[in-house]
Amino acid sequence: MDLFTHSWLPFFYLYGMGALFFFPGLYLITKTKSLDMNKPQHRKWMKILLFGYVWFMALHGILITLALK
Repeated sequence: MDLFTHSWLPFFYLYGMGALFFFPGLYLITKTKSLDMNKPQHRKWMKILLFGYVWFMALHGILITLALK
């Protein structure tokens, strides 16, 4: 059984394709002024969104690593 195609390839696909929609979406809401980075509440939500993306990607990667050991 090839571990890369059964474990890591779906991981890279999930977060790679997710990034293709997530980050342009963040760019779009900042360019249309829907998210004003001068407001503290908006900065807080931007940090929450970015942290959430990185958090779930890291957690998923750690769990895959532990499962493969």
